[in-house]
Amino acid sequence: MDIKIFVATHKPCQLPEIPCYYPIQVGAQGKESISYSDVGIAGREGNIIRDDAGENISQKNPYYCELTATYYIWKNIKADVVGLCHYRRFFANKKSLGTDQEPFLNVLSQKDIEHLMLDADIVIPKRNKYFIETLYSHYAHTMDGMHLDVAREVMGKVCPEDLKYMDAIFSRTNGSMYNMCIMKKELFDEYSQWLFALLAGVEERVDVTGLSSFQARLFGRVSEILMNVWILKMQSEGKIVTEATAAYSEKINWVKKGYWFLQAKFFGKKYTKSA
Repeated sequence: MDIKIFVATHKPCQLPEIPCYYPIQVGAQGKESISYSDVGIAGREGNIIRDDAGENISQKNPYYCELTATYYIWKNIKADVVGLCHYRRFFANKKSLGTDQEPFLNVLSQKDIEHLMLDADIVIPKRNKYFIETLYSHYAHTMDGMHLDVAREVMGKVCPEDLKYMDAIFSRTNGSMYNMCIMKKELFDEYSQWLFALLAGVEERVDVTGLSSFQARLFGRVSEILMNVWILKMQSEGKIVTEATAAYSEKINWVKKGYWFLQAKFFGKKYTKSA
């Protein structure tokens, strides 16, 4: 099974030396290349893949985040199975990514992925549970609900048959985030075509002028919700979706994240940066 899992990064950092994993430099246009030695991968020479190679939307990275890697995979990669994770988050067998001696010990190996894909069509991160918030209200409290309203308007024009899935997802109190996935390539292509058609419509309707760099990444955030919509659609069509742990490679301040969550919920304070 030909498996290619891409690891989105915008900077040199330690990444796993696993043959089926390929680091990709996102937002690469106009930037110096990152080499394999910069990410601690021995046995590969030269620079890692850049998202401004081939057919690409690298210039949209400040707005689309890791989706510039999604687009690159869609347009330029051939494989049986493809996937995307981040330099800070990986699919893993345990919540702990590894140890000081073996920092990527628990990252899914090629054999792990092959085993999962024998029965599944799609692998996504285990759902985040918000309990007191729906996906829509959480986005509205922390970002700007208008973005999702616009996405719904676009969906009504581009693929109105999917509105029922979007409304169901908006009302859920849990969802898979991070734009991470592992999919059979034909499904990944279908998803990408669906997603970028919707985002193009959102981009036409949302003015990003004057937004901060944090606020401007709205298309990447909207796509996290849209992936859940598409997953529900696929499940309704009989596709098998499996959830896997998304483990962090950097320490997360969960107390701060929880505090921001409650501040947004009860006092209307929008997020201004990532924890």
